[in-house]
Amino acid sequence: MNIQKVGRGASSVLRHVFLAIVAIFWLAPIIWLLLTAFSDFPGINIRKFVPDGFTLENFRLLLFDTSDTVARFPVWFTNTLQIAILSCIVSSCFVLMVSYVMSRMRFRGRRSLMSFGVILGLFPGFLSMIAVYFILATLELTNSHMGLVLIYSGSSGLGYLIAKGFFDTISETLSESARLDGATEAQVFRLIIIPLSKPIIVYTVISAFLLPWMDFMFASIMIPSKDVNDWTVATGLYRMINNRFNRNTHFARFCAGGVLVSIPISVLFVIMQKFYVEGITGGAVKG
Repeated sequence: MNIQKVGRGASSVLRHVFLAIVAIFWLAPIIWLLLTAFSDFPGINIRKFVPDGFTLENFRLLLFDTSDTVARFPVWFTNTLQIAILSCIVSSCFVLMVSYVMSRMRFRGRRSLMSFGVILGLFPGFLSMIAVYFILATLELTNSHMGLVLIYSGSSGLGYLIAKGFFDTISETLSESARLDGATEAQVFRLIIIPLSKPIIVYTVISAFLLPWMDFMFASIMIPSKDVNDWTVATGLYRMINNRFNRNTHFARFCAGGVLVSIPISVLFVIMQKFYVEGITGGAVKG
């Protein structure tokens, strides 16, 4: 019996040690970025984990230094925010409408269409990047923020599965009662389903906002412009330190930009965390 207790205790200690090591490896780059963002050394310093001195100058220069021709963080932030908000609105509408159709309507080929959508959604988006680029180039939508909005929201309906699972948990009798009272399908969706779906709406909105806010790949391909005022935050920060000279003078500002980019997402998630978790768990019941 004592041997079993010792064995369980040793196993528990080993698990916690392993988790602690994993946590250290996971947190170390984040902590280093935070420390570098407040460092008084403007370049990259890989010899010291903790800087010699700390300052807020990197944030001031990044946000208010209008003489810097390399960094235009306020413009990049505004561009990204506009793209993310518009994409979020369009994508959320697409996802919720497709999810409602797949959950409540019955038509020929519905199951095949659902399966095809799920399989298609398994393929990473960058596989279609070249084709999408040439299509947008033909439509003269490269170097255009609207082109990015079309990319981010165009296939968003394929992410219907979790929202559909949540809609499946809402009693069908509510919809039937409304139809008996003369409500149309659009009214049932707008007046009954949507008010009862706050958790999944929050989950959908946050998910739709994250993609354009954090994306680098599509933004760098679709906006090859040399004008710094056209870039998003991700492409702007990357190009800000893309050469050796800028890396030695702007790396701390790059880290400060990374901190600033994470703030809206962190605040949004903390405020909406309850609904976000409910949306995931509710959608997983029948999804």
